[in-house]
Amino acid sequence: MTSDKDTPQPPAEAGSTGERLVAERRRKLGELRAAGFAFPNRLRRTALAGQIHTTYEAHGVEALEAEGVEVAVGGRVMARRVMGKTTFLKLQDRSGQIQVLLQVGALPEPDYRASKGWDLGDIVWAQGRLFRTRTGELTVRAAQVTLLVKSLRPLPEKFHGLTDQETRYRQRYLDLIMNEESREVFRRRSRVVQFLRSYLDAMDFLEVETPMMQAVPGGAMARPFVTHHNALDRQLYLRVAPELYLKRLVVGGFERVYELNRNFRNEGISTQHNPEFTMLELYMAYADHQVLMDMLEQMLRSLAELLLGTATVSYQGGGYDFAAPFRRASIEELVAEHNPRLDRRQLRDVAALREHCATLGIAVQHAWGAGKLLTEIFEKTAEHRLLAPTYVTGFPAEVSPLARRSDADAFLTDRFELYIHGREIANGFSELNDAEDQAERFQAQLRQKSAGDEEAMSYDEDYIAALEHGLPPTAGLGVGVDRLVMLFTDSASIRDVLLFPHLRDAGG
Repeated sequence: MTSDKDTPQPPAEAGSTGERLVAERRRKLGELRAAGFAFPNRLRRTALAGQIHTTYEAHGVEALEAEGVEVAVGGRVMARRVMGKTTFLKLQDRSGQIQVLLQVGALPEPDYRASKGWDLGDIVWAQGRLFRTRTGELTVRAAQVTLLVKSLRPLPEKFHGLTDQETRYRQRYLDLIMNEESREVFRRRSRVVQFLRSYLDAMDFLEVETPMMQAVPGGAMARPFVTHHNALDRQLYLRVAPELYLKRLVVGGFERVYELNRNFRNEGISTQHNPEFTMLELYMAYADHQVLMDMLEQMLRSLAELLLGTATVSYQGGGYDFAAPFRRASIEELVAEHNPRLDRRQLRDVAALREHCATLGIAVQHAWGAGKLLTEIFEKTAEHRLLAPTYVTGFPAEVSPLARRSDADAFLTDRFELYIHGREIANGFSELNDAEDQAERFQAQLRQKSAGDEEAMSYDEDYIAALEHGLPPTAGLGVGVDRLVMLFTDSASIRDVLLFPHLRDAGG
């Protein structure tokens, strides 16, 4: 005999059926309140489901009987099976699930009678001895049970887990209740962040915090969010990057600093972009971009081995060997490689680049020079083809306003970006520490802003003053933590690795 409680029900939003189910649960809660139920908080657990399975996995029937192991467990009811005077519950806590047996005779009669009104999603406490059922499942034979929380809304259909993507993103709590795979993604995300911290701490980097609200938006070419501070009566901007503040700290003598920071950019939403996102940004004095390329390569190799037990990373059907040296190629090499119709001698010819952009359908602005045009062609034709880990080097100065110019070629900078599976994972460069050069580049950015480029940088006078006090030779690196987690969890969308992603209005 099976209770109707066994069948998972649609959420209340599904329509009249869901509304009736919620009404029924509210009625039950009303009866519980009338009987004195007050969401008890005095009962404690002595073990988690995962600990129980790990500790007693090898214990057979006789061993469990001989030891008489008593445990108190608590969790959400995920399954309920009634067989006459016996009820089996599956309780889920943060570590997994454990089966609990409720049986007439083993429990006080009022407790067993009360349990017949419990629903899937309720949160329950149980205490009793461990044993194995005839099928060998480790189970708690309850001697005491208590309802801790009455769930007023039914759980989603669970036969295949919660699969509706919109519901998973908009109601992440339901996704986490129903899908162990989602819970594991966010556990792994936490491990990634912990690894980054421990790796840098071991290298004598200092973790710091910089302002999220800034008077002058800077540190990246991006459109900022604007806010207003009432007490100061001034316009402020949510930070697009912490770079200029972190480099102020290097000027001040903190020669190795990093921040795991939230950035905010007023840009489009896609499978790779979220308006707020997490970056690791670090600065290392007396180093250059080559040092950071070597360091990042080793860091990602170590991260893969820690998380996966191997240096081979599988992502969306592809396998990437992090043990092998990452490819290094300049942006000009890659444009020439993927644009055979563009003569290599024309890579800095504005007219030729404009003509080639037209053939590619790239909308060109009048103010763009050869560096910007070359970068647009690279992004259109080459970056999505960079599947295996690849360092793209030699970015033009025109699109790198904070990077040091190359000693060998003033058109270029000592800058790199790391691409994996056609996506930018990291951006780094030898920092521009010539205050006068930096001031000129800020002026050039202002001209671009005046020409209509909303992502161009502003002029930061205080940052120039900091540089005038002297920034030692420094290299800086930014790593997209969300995209890194996507890679190491085989997640196709950035929304899969953000607990609460930004979404368009439902139906919009």
